Parts: sequence; C-alpha cells; structure tokens
Amino acid sequence: MALQESETIELKEIVTDDIKKEIIAFANCNGGRIYIGVRDDGTVTGLNDTDRTALQISNMVRDSIKPDLTMFLHYETIMQDGKNIIAVDIQRGTDRPYYIAKKGMRPEGVYVRQGYSAVPASDAAIRHMIKETDGDRFESMRSLKQELTFEAAKKEFRLRNVDFGLQQMRTLKLADQDGIYSNLALLLSDQCIHTVKTAAFQGTDQTIFKDRREFTGSLMQQMNEIYEFIDFRNQVHSTIEKLYRIDVRDYPEIAVREALLNLLVHRDYSFSASAFISIYTDRIEFVSIGGLMPGIDLEDIMAGISICRNQELANVFYRLHLIEAYGTGMGKIMKAYEGMTEKPVIETTRNTFKIILPNRNAGQNPADISVSQAESVAASNVRVKKKADDREEQILEYAGTRYSFTKNDAAALLKVSPSTAARLIRGLIKRGLLKCHGKARNTYYTLIK
Repeated sequence: MALQESETIELKEIVTDDIKKEIIAFANCNGGRIYIGVRDDGTVTGLNDTDRTALQISNMVRDSIKPDLTMFLHYETIMQDGKNIIAVDIQRGTDRPYYIAKKGMRPEGVYVRQGYSAVPASDAAIRHMIKETDGDRFESMRSLKQELTFEAAKKEFRLRNVDFGLQQMRTLKLADQDGIYSNLALLLSDQCIHTVKTAAFQGTDQTIFKDRREFTGSLMQQMNEIYEFIDFRNQVHSTIEKLYRIDVRDYPEIAVREALLNLLVHRDYSFSASAFISIYTDRIEFVSIGGLMPGIDLEDIMAGISICRNQELANVFYRLHLIEAYGTGMGKIMKAYEGMTEKPVIETTRNTFKIILPNRNAGQNPADISVSQAESVAASNVRVKKKADDREEQILEYAGTRYSFTKNDAAALLKVSPSTAARLIRGLIKRGLLKCHGKARNTYYTLIK
C-alpha cells in the first residue's frame, strides 16, 4: 500500500514540534491520520523504537495542547514495507477550537486543515468554533483572551468574606477543569474589554457637558467607581414641613444601586458598544445594551418576572450579596419613589433597556411637597438615618482602637462598598469627628479626640 498525503493524511519522517499543528488542525476539522516514519514522498524510513515515539507524541499533546485532546488520539504500530511505523488517528474534537497552549486562542495558536496543510485559523473561524461548541450564551463561551488577572475581583470577594480560589472559580463557571477561562471570567477580570460611559450635563439636554468619564476594567471596579461618580453628584436638599426639617437626596440610593446593578448584570455583552449613564438636572438615564429577552415584555418585568440573560454573572453578584433575589430590582426602584409625584420610567427598544430615575428635588420647593409625600420621605429618612448612625458609630469605635484607618478598612468593617464607606467617612469629617490625611491612594483617617 503506497502512502501519500491528502486532506486527511499527513506523513512525517520523525517527530518535530510542528506535529502539534497537524494534530490540532485535524481535531479542529474532520479528523485525520498521521503516519510517523514516512517521508513526504511516501518513502518508508521506519522507526527504531515505536513505543518511545508514541510516548513522546502523547506527552507533547498532553502538555502543549488545550483543551485536553488525549482522549481523541489513538496510536497503532503497523508494519509497512518491512519496517515499523506509527499511525496516529485523530478524531474531530468536541471542545473545539484546540490550540497551542503557549500561543492561546488566537490565529497563531489555532490551526485548521486546508488542503494538504495545517494553516492558522481566522478570527471568524475561531469565533464560529467557540459558538458551535459552547452555544449562544456569551458568558459561557470560552474567552478568546486567556491571559487574565483578577485583582479587582479578589478585592471585592475579600471585602465580602467570600473565597475566590481556583475551586471557587470553577464552581462559579469562570474556568473549566482544564483552567480555560470563560467570557464570564473576562467580564470579572482586570482585562475586561466592555466599558460604561457616563456624562453629567448642565440642564435637561445634552447641550453643555459638565463632566464625562469612561469606566473600564473589571465589572467589580466599574461598579464601585460608577456608584461613587453618581453618589458624588447626588445632592441633598432640605425642605420644611411644619416643625420638621426633611433632607431629601436627589435620587434614592436604593434606586441608583438597583438601576446600576441592572445595567451591569443584564447587559448583552455580545455587543461591543458601551452602556451609557447620563445625569441631567431633572433625571438620570441608565441605558443598557440588549433589549428584553424573547418571550417576556415590560409588564412581566414590572410584575417581578425575571428571565436572566447572564445567569452565571447574576449568580456571582448573588454570592457577593449585591443582589438579593432575581426579579426584585424593579420593585425596589418603584418603592423608593413611593409617595412621589414623578415616578421612574422604563423604556425598551429591540437592543436597549433604559431606566429613567427622576430627580426628586428638581423644581421642588416646600410648597410643592404634599403632606403625604413629606411623611413618606420623613419615614424613609428616619430608617436611612438610623442605619447611617449605626454605621457611623461603628466607624468611630473602630477608629478609637487604632492609630489610623483607610476607606477600605471601613468598607470591610461594615461589609459595604468602598463608595458607601467613603460617603459615611465624609459625613464624619464634616461633623469634625474624623480627620483626613494624605491624597489619592495614600489617604487615611484618624479620630479627632
């Protein structure tokens, strides 16, 4: 039987590093067979030690190719022209694309069979293999980028006393058993490619910019920095109702929190476009990419029905106690405006989901607030004030036990976000109970005795 190369047959005289490309190409396409001990022209040279050669190939496949391809290879020693050669059968793999571990899931690491040769796969071909293997859910697909770090995520997990090791990453679906990262891992990594653009405007339209920022990095980092950006601009206004002084923030903190979490958790990350948050004098608009899920409409959302686009991402936020239960966010937003004339507005298009929070103080004066509104706001403020007072007392007690502390120390103590801790600390500084030292990352606080 004369041997010659074809779309499914490759001939190799000896084992070289390039054999990895041929194995990967066959596994990524329709399978094939490699004969070791045969020249390109079909001349049989044979092998002195077939067992050693088979072991060499097996070790190379196990150590250099991802995902694990060993189960799809079969080795056989055969006699050809009176000499021993090895036939390596490679099946089409079920976890395509396969790639050279050191090169990653990029064209220089992924190969396909084209004619009689192994050639680098195009970006489009790699994405098609990922989608075909992993399905349509973006967060579950393997990330094209595998060189990921998780400093911001580790910090958030540590702050909330949740473990974040390799086993937890596998449980949360950030990585598979081979250590290959999913797109969910990409979203939580410091290398996250998705951003949120924010802008503050003077007036009720986009004529004059007051400030603008684009938030990048891990979704955990974006979450904290965006909330702080909004919280800094969430002003407090005071009104008088009979003997009561009523302090009202422009936007209920719980409504801002839920709208921000909705934007991050339910966004369609298969789109590369940025999400938007726009702050006007009379409203904040949260515009998330991705409309409603098929089979659900706006009335269902308002009734508390939730079909989560990113189930694994939502599970991460749930584990971190950032969300309490699926489908409760909209109810919390509406309840935060209970007794108010202006209510939040939800608008959807095919590819966007917008939450509009009205500024409770826009155009208001004491005469504009009804008794029922005042009582509702007053009751809400009593609850919030009591909670804030308790937290402030904890910070003061903590400060009294040490020379100095940081914002992150207070956040870990209270189990809140750094932005919330910073706001409580600012209040204590204004009341002359704490003193601020240093700048930026070197900022720390001491108790004024």
